[in-house]
This record gives sequence, structure tokens and C-alpha cells, in this order.
Amino acid sequence: MPDIPEALRSRYIDVLNMPWEKLGEKSYRKLLYIEEETGRQTWLSRIEPGGVIPFHEHPDLEQTFVLEGRLVDDEGECTAGNFVWRPKGSRHTARAPEGCLFIAFFGKMSKRL
Repeated sequence: MPDIPEALRSRYIDVLNMPWEKLGEKSYRKLLYIEEETGRQTWLSRIEPGGVIPFHEHPDLEQTFVLEGRLVDDEGECTAGNFVWRPKGSRHTARAPEGCLFIAFFGKMSKRL
């Protein structure tokens, strides 16, 4: 291995073998990255058909790339292969009528309202 300081080395995550953490009745996540100092997080998230993420606010930027299915809220929908981002202070309820698999990047963790 090259002489790379530990702080600068890549971190490889065995996502396939990580357990799903249940968040709600029909929602799950795999926490891929967390930066405790800032609250920055990256998730692989799965919502079963008919699942809902209750009304919440984003205290910082939220970015979502949908891998399968679609996420729907009052402003529109994000389908497989597409991307949506929401600015700091945005509020919404997200639904997955047919189910959804997505990667989400949070500047800070959202707050339920």
C-alpha cells in the first residue's frame, strides 16, 4: 500500500452485507457516512410500497438520487435515474407509492415536524 496518511485513505464500505436499520413502519436505511462534527450524512434508503416519510424540515441541503421506484411529494416526483435537491429550510412529506430505493446526502439530519 502506498505511504498514505490514515486520515487521507479511502474508506471502502461493504454495503451489501450491512444490515438495514428500520426507521419507520415501511422505511429503512444503511448509514454509509456520518461526520459527527457537522451532522453530514449519506444513506442508502429503502421504502416499501405505500411507505411515507412524515412531514419534516431540512436544516441544511438535502440531495437524493433515486435508484429504483419513485419518491413523490406535493411539489412533484423523482423517478429512477433522476435527482432532486432541496434547500435549507424546505419542508415536505415524501411518499413511495410503488416503493423506492435511493441514496440521500444530508448537510444535517432532517427534523420531524
